[in-house]
Amino acid sequence: MAELTISIIQCHLHWEDKASNLKMFEEKFAALPPTSQVVFLPEMFSTGFSMRAEWYAESMEGETVQWLKQMAASHRRILCGSLIIKENHLYFNRLLWVLPNGMCYHYDKRHLFAYAGEDQHYTAGSNRLIAQVNGWKIALMICYDLRFPVWARQNKDQYDALVYIANWPDRRSLAWKTLLQARAIENQAYVIGVNRIGTDGNDIYYSGNSALIDPLGEIIWQEAEKEAIYTQTLKSEKVEEVRTQFPFLNDADPFVIL
Repeated sequence: MAELTISIIQCHLHWEDKASNLKMFEEKFAALPPTSQVVFLPEMFSTGFSMRAEWYAESMEGETVQWLKQMAASHRRILCGSLIIKENHLYFNRLLWVLPNGMCYHYDKRHLFAYAGEDQHYTAGSNRLIAQVNGWKIALMICYDLRFPVWARQNKDQYDALVYIANWPDRRSLAWKTLLQARAIENQAYVIGVNRIGTDGNDIYYSGNSALIDPLGEIIWQEAEKEAIYTQTLKSEKVEEVRTQFPFLNDADPFVIL
């Protein structure tokens, strides 16, 4: 694998205001270093964590998807974030992995946050997405998926980095920080957690705590309470070194997710 330079954008989201959010992210994209190859945005980056899917859903041919493709092409980097998508009369919290050439892959959030009624408005996905770039395999997941280790567990589709984009409230930040480290340790992979800050339209406060964690569970970077754009180059040698020195994955239980 070659090196991979990633950027994390942690910011406040304008509640259910797509135009303001897209304008804000355009400004942040312009401030990214030229070395950045993949940029991660929070969950539902264009609206905040809204349950009004019927108001704000777009199609895969809609404005925000086209905007992502345009931004990826003009900045020559991969963009990743989730938004509300309507397809076949169903609504999805859909993560998009958008390449500069216009190719777009997606993952529909598997574990819907019933505690906030997400399962009443959205349809759960059934397939994992492991994207590939520069020889890296990157597993892409959304927020509440973090609480379900089997869904993220290394199996035959072994990956090198695991990403969680989120709107994870401050009141449960201990779980967020702890589980991000746990997923890195048990899967011997980099973990990237991308969260928002600020207060949303439901008066829920988010403190961020976006993070980059190495395959041993060591925190490389974490930021709370303020906006941040963080860029780091990931080293494939670190993944190989950890798995060679501690070949724990060889002893894992084989399983198939049905």
